[in-house]
Amino acid sequence: MNEKIGTTESRAKRKVLRGVVVSDKMTKTRVISVDHVISHAVYAKTLRRHHKFYAHDEAEESRTGDLVEITSTRPLSALKRWRVSRIVGKASK
Repeated sequence: MNEKIGTTESRAKRKVLRGVVVSDKMTKTRVISVDHVISHAVYAKTLRRHHKFYAHDEAEESRTGDLVEITSTRPLSALKRWRVSRIVGKASK
């Protein structure tokens, strides 16, 4: 039994998603829209879908329109389970 219980090696890898900030009106919270492409099971048509995630932004650096990377984390509130890990691209004015 060489299991290391309670170490970071046994923890699952955190999920990382990339999306666009659609709202920055809440304090330290951003709403991120993540797009993904799926193929229809029967008709094989390519469909674009999106999902909105609430992400924690401690420094409040991101603004609406920015491309950001979010990382999964422990529950921070009733809706927030993600953190803004970095800003990939700034929005053009």
